[in-house]
Amino acid sequence: MSEYDCTRRGFLKSAGLGFAALSLPGISAFAKKRNKPNILFIFADDQCFETLHSMGCDEIQTPNLDRLVRNGVTFTHAYNQGSWVGAVCVASRTMLNTGRFLWVARDFEPKLKEETKAGRFWSQYMSKAGYDTYMSGKWHVKGIKPKDIFDYVKDVRPGMPNQTPQGYSRPIEGIPDPWKPWDKKYGGYWKGGKHWSEVLADNAVEFLENASERKKPFFMYLAFNAPHDPRQSPKEYVEKYPLDKVKVPANFLPEYPYKDSIGLGIKQRDERLAPFPRSKYAVKVNRQEYYAIITHMDTQVGRILDALEKSGKADNTYIFFTADHGLAVGHHGLMGKQNMFDHSVRAPLMVNGPGIAKNKKITAPVYLQDIMPSTLELAGVKKPRQVQFKSLMPLIDGRTDSSYDAIYGGYIDLQRMVSTGGYKMIYYPKIAKTLLYNLKADPLEMNNLADDPAYTGLIRKLRRRLKELQKEVGDTLNLDNLPYLGVSAGS
Repeated sequence: MSEYDCTRRGFLKSAGLGFAALSLPGISAFAKKRNKPNILFIFADDQCFETLHSMGCDEIQTPNLDRLVRNGVTFTHAYNQGSWVGAVCVASRTMLNTGRFLWVARDFEPKLKEETKAGRFWSQYMSKAGYDTYMSGKWHVKGIKPKDIFDYVKDVRPGMPNQTPQGYSRPIEGIPDPWKPWDKKYGGYWKGGKHWSEVLADNAVEFLENASERKKPFFMYLAFNAPHDPRQSPKEYVEKYPLDKVKVPANFLPEYPYKDSIGLGIKQRDERLAPFPRSKYAVKVNRQEYYAIITHMDTQVGRILDALEKSGKADNTYIFFTADHGLAVGHHGLMGKQNMFDHSVRAPLMVNGPGIAKNKKITAPVYLQDIMPSTLELAGVKKPRQVQFKSLMPLIDGRTDSSYDAIYGGYIDLQRMVSTGGYKMIYYPKIAKTLLYNLKADPLEMNNLADDPAYTGLIRKLRRRLKELQKEVGDTLNLDNLPYLGVSAGS
């Protein structure tokens, strides 16, 4: 049985030991190539790490993402650090494009135009390294226009396609549902006449045809809005997932007991997608539509990969695929990504390219934003001082077996998380609530150990590590005077 599953199997968690040294261009075998490689970056939105057939989710069909798994390295524990706003993708993409940790990126958000003038965005580093840069799809980085920092830009999309009132608080069993994923009258992904995922693939094919005629290497930033809601796809894709075959997650709850204290009550947009309290029927329908739009996106990914092969550039191209975070879709009574559970902070991450091992899994914890410095290393760019994330290449080529000894998470001032050594501690400051999970024994995060006095010492240790991580990521939320299960503030 696989360690992965979209519902009932484990979300196996392992933590690395120690920090990797900063990688320098020229050390890596990949960076020693005579010709600079092309970089193809494919980005999904709201795709949970568990939604890959090849990684154990038997329910879902992802043949082209499975190609990426078979043909390269998969990082099984890739995380997003969290967000300073409800639109978690804004924080994730700002971190990705600037290379800065969560709260440092938040503080730089008002200064992003100054950052572009200084040439400190991802695409600008690549351009200086001699790359043609291409962008299409979702952007959602505040105040910055892609046309100002990419050479070729087409069909820039907003944070999400338009939702409609009919798309919320649905479905209710026994009541006809007026909203259908394939109904074009509601616009959304259908606005403009063609599904946005298909438009992105069209643009990618055009970009690759253009790039095949040019001598300069290319950097392509292709960002799907899918599978973000409204989860729309053609009817034949929804029909691939008969409702009686869709499972309810084993950690399903009608309501998450702390939802109102952590900003995830009825006023939170993502959480309003399904009715309160949650029903198994509503969760199954939402998961059906989630799987369908992922499979439809997967088809478009296949078109992009085929176009790369046809371009003649595949042998010298590195492909990176990830999403900006995960999504709950019924786990723990939640629907969105504004929480610290693995289903919402973990995303898929695959790397293909020359010299990359095939069908290899790396369990060392990383951040998805590590992709940015990875591409800089491949391009022969010395990692800028302000880029805090770390290249994945030392893990891929065996120079190290660990990049981070602990993973940090934070959401506004309402949630904090630290994960290390197979344990995860989540803390809710507003109600002084501590959660503790043994992720090896309890990968679905169902058994809170924090009330067991036997774990007081571990909580004290995790609290100290969290405070250290707060300094690293620029988190100024003062937790010193807040109780941790009877552990004194000075501990």
